[in-house]
Amino acid sequence: MPERGSGARARGVQASGRALLAGAALLAVSVLSVQAAHASQRFAAQGEIEVAFSPRDDTEKVLIDLIHSARKSLKVQAYVFTSRPIADAMVAAHRRGVKVEVLADAQMNRREKGNAIPRLLDAGVPVAFETQYNAAHNKVLIVDAEGPRCAVLTGSYNFTWSAENRNAENLLIVRDHCALARAYRDNWQRHRAEATPVAALPWRP
Repeated sequence: MPERGSGARARGVQASGRALLAGAALLAVSVLSVQAAHASQRFAAQGEIEVAFSPRDDTEKVLIDLIHSARKSLKVQAYVFTSRPIADAMVAAHRRGVKVEVLADAQMNRREKGNAIPRLLDAGVPVAFETQYNAAHNKVLIVDAEGPRCAVLTGSYNFTWSAENRNAENLLIVRDHCALARAYRDNWQRHRAEATPVAALPWRP
């Protein structure tokens, strides 16, 4: 007749085996998840780089000049958008035939007061709000990604009066690197696919 201790040990071995199998399965899922994640992209250096720093530089003018240079397309990602001059430059681009499209953080832009987005909406510029993230913190302009005179603007600079006059901010433009511009465009399109079009403010989900 088996001893009670032997049965307990057997059950313990079985439980340990199940725990090991469960751990192995979890590890396999984790590995697959890591493999499924997209690696970063690297590009050979090319083109021209321009930098500006606020409040020392006239950073808003640099940004508006870039908008004026757009000929075919202008894709925008904004976190806070209260600058009327920047909005007006985008409206002007839209009216001269540039395909202007704007993505903005939903929580930071849902109110009408002080917001420059109504100027875009009134002019017929397509705007969509990003709702899938805790913060859609990108500040990006993608100009003519199809080339030949492509450009990408990014940095910490929000489209606001405070970013121009009160904050320590940076802005970086990479020109004539169309592979980079297309990578930013493709990322913009992924964000646009999950964003919510906006017709008017105030906005409620």
